[in-house]
Amino acid sequence: MNVDPLKIEQLRWRCFEQQFEFSSTDELDALDGPIGQARAMTAIDLSLGIKDDGFNLFVSGRAGTGRLSAITRLLKERANGEDVPPDWCCVHDLDTGSKPLNFSIPAGKGRTLQEDVAVLIKRISEQLPKIFESKEYEQYKGKITTEYQKKNKQLFDDLEAKAAEQGFGIQRTVSGLVLVPAANGQPLTQLEYDALDEDERRQLNARGAKLQHLLDDVLGQIREIETEVQAAVSKMEKQIVNMTIRHLFKGLEGRYSDFVDVVDHLQRCQNDIADNIDEFRPKKESRLVFAAREGSSGGFWERYQINLFVDNSDVTGAPVVFEANPTYFNLFGRIEHVVHMGNATTDFTMVKSGALHRANGGYLVINCRDLLMNYFSYEALKRCLRNKSIKMEDIAEQVRLISVASLKPEPIPFSCKVILIGESMIYNLLHRFDHDFRKYFKVRADFNHYLDNTWGNVTKYAQFVAVQCRENNLPHFDRSAVSGVVEYAARLVEDQDKLSSRFLEIADLVKEAAHYAGQQNKTLVTAEQVKLAVVARQYRSNRIEEELQRLLLEGIILVDCDGRQTGQINGLSVYQLGDYSFGLPTRITATTCMGKAGVVNIEREVKQSGAVHDKGMLILTGFFGQRFAQDKPLTFSASICFEQTYGGVEGDSASSTELYALLSSLANLPIRQDIAVTGSVNQFGQLQAIGGVNDKIEGFYALCKLVGLTGQQGVMIPQANVKHLMLAEEVVAACAEGQFHVWAVSTVDEGIELLTGVPAGKKVGQDWEEGSVNAQVDARLRALAEQLVAFTSRD
Repeated sequence: MNVDPLKIEQLRWRCFEQQFEFSSTDELDALDGPIGQARAMTAIDLSLGIKDDGFNLFVSGRAGTGRLSAITRLLKERANGEDVPPDWCCVHDLDTGSKPLNFSIPAGKGRTLQEDVAVLIKRISEQLPKIFESKEYEQYKGKITTEYQKKNKQLFDDLEAKAAEQGFGIQRTVSGLVLVPAANGQPLTQLEYDALDEDERRQLNARGAKLQHLLDDVLGQIREIETEVQAAVSKMEKQIVNMTIRHLFKGLEGRYSDFVDVVDHLQRCQNDIADNIDEFRPKKESRLVFAAREGSSGGFWERYQINLFVDNSDVTGAPVVFEANPTYFNLFGRIEHVVHMGNATTDFTMVKSGALHRANGGYLVINCRDLLMNYFSYEALKRCLRNKSIKMEDIAEQVRLISVASLKPEPIPFSCKVILIGESMIYNLLHRFDHDFRKYFKVRADFNHYLDNTWGNVTKYAQFVAVQCRENNLPHFDRSAVSGVVEYAARLVEDQDKLSSRFLEIADLVKEAAHYAGQQNKTLVTAEQVKLAVVARQYRSNRIEEELQRLLLEGIILVDCDGRQTGQINGLSVYQLGDYSFGLPTRITATTCMGKAGVVNIEREVKQSGAVHDKGMLILTGFFGQRFAQDKPLTFSASICFEQTYGGVEGDSASSTELYALLSSLANLPIRQDIAVTGSVNQFGQLQAIGGVNDKIEGFYALCKLVGLTGQQGVMIPQANVKHLMLAEEVVAACAEGQFHVWAVSTVDEGIELLTGVPAGKKVGQDWEEGSVNAQVDARLRALAEQLVAFTSRD
């Protein structure tokens, strides 16, 4: 069976510039949506269209596929046609002071209310202290006190008269009123009192005791009068204050009469002002524990101000909030404190909103990885979705030993569509291990990292380039440059039928090509600058690749590019260094001998191979058993090694290569060293597709170019990988000139025939065709089995 090299048109898909109807991207319209993500767009429309709980959205896919830009555009378009949510106001809890209250008001009116209340409180704070300095106030107060003073005087006069009748007088001392014996209106001295006989003193004391009870009763009445005076004065003052502020509040209440919560708050403020008259008397300091923070208008009066917690006055449509750093406080808000003289103080005006408050009634977009990295945030967000309310808590209470008194704002009702953006792996992990996640994020929009290579998508690619040029003020691209960009997109995804949707990388290429066009004073970017940008990218990253190529060229790493060797073959490996990958040939050797060890993978024995590579090696045993051990046991020992590799080996893309080396060793047939091989194999000898085919071919080509192209060299790949070829122009040109070749095979038999020049052979009855590779392998295996039996029977 003859295997011919691939045709030139099979080595690379070309985007012909002649198919474009524009001269430059300046003629193209802007994109009307993401490119080639119809499935994801359907999921997004479903999630945004269903208002029921739980239909929040998880946008998955690789970074750079346009996830964020697509969801941003869609949300803004949808939000513009929706109602603006209300403003939220936070006010002081006038009852306890520790539980600030919240109420909503239509968007834009919150700021007006805040300003109106500030003006009202300023007027009241200026007018009320003047009341206590007015003549009217003094007259009202004087009238009340005069009336009660008359009552007091009458009580004292009656008491003094009764005391005088009983031979006593009343004296005022530091400790209060006391009864003293008297004669002729004058208090008795101690000598005069001692001169009285015993009977007179006894009678005097008895009368004094009765008078003392009477005095106590009078003092009690006086205290009651004083209480009545204070109550009367307070009532009078309250009436005056109410009369003073009623008309001020009445006007504001009328203006906001449609909003019950506002009117209730204003009435509470009015009552509270009347209940705290002592706070605004002249030359009085506030006695309430309500410290004024720096920059505020004052402690007492600040309690009546409005904290505009969420201001939607400048919002058009529903809010769309992107929270880049989803800490607990950034999401749920915070209660700020001011430290003064070692004491941390706060009040309702220092309650600040979070992203959830600002997005309430709209859309909130969060990067899922950032959300999970922030302690407390994810679980708190789920509680918010479960309870349909935003509750601001002091999360430090969970980690400190002593509970500290702080504000506990009233929860706010929550209605918002939450969109998480993350990798598919994060979605799969959350969906598997977190049952709550399934309840609250029922819709997944999965952005693919590639799209179909259709004319419609190619046209949209050209529009994408035009958008990048306009948004970044870059020179526009001509048709040849757009073709280069599209071909680069096919190379990124390694598929002639697909284009990459890693638009971040495509955008970077557009900017780099435009940069080189600017350096060359070009008004339009051409294919030349696109190629220069691609080559420059490679040059910036390929230092290690060139160093390894130097080691190959100098013979430090042994790889042959011509001649034939038995049990030796050139495999191909891909090295991944950050965002840059490249291929290099690797010598693979196989030795066989008599024994029962089977196929020994040296890398596996020293734990340098991965599970997939080990699986590929075990498949080789299955291949030999299926093909050669139907009439005899497999009794041979073989060892396979990736020569001069000192790191890990993973993947099964070299399993066919290793099989060719084994067949060569068993049949004692030399293999061409000017052909490098890649491909996975199954137990029936069928070749399977592998990854990194372009890097592998270009890696062997680079070595052959260094040592000298002979016209015989090339790479053998699985037939299934032909559609993945997007080789570099230089490699394609070398193939066109007959200096290099790429062969595609479907089976091991096709490959071994190309490598050895000997027919693989078919089975005729119980035997293989004489002289074929399979016949020689079968004969060797039979001989090894017989030799082993003969050797073991000698004993």
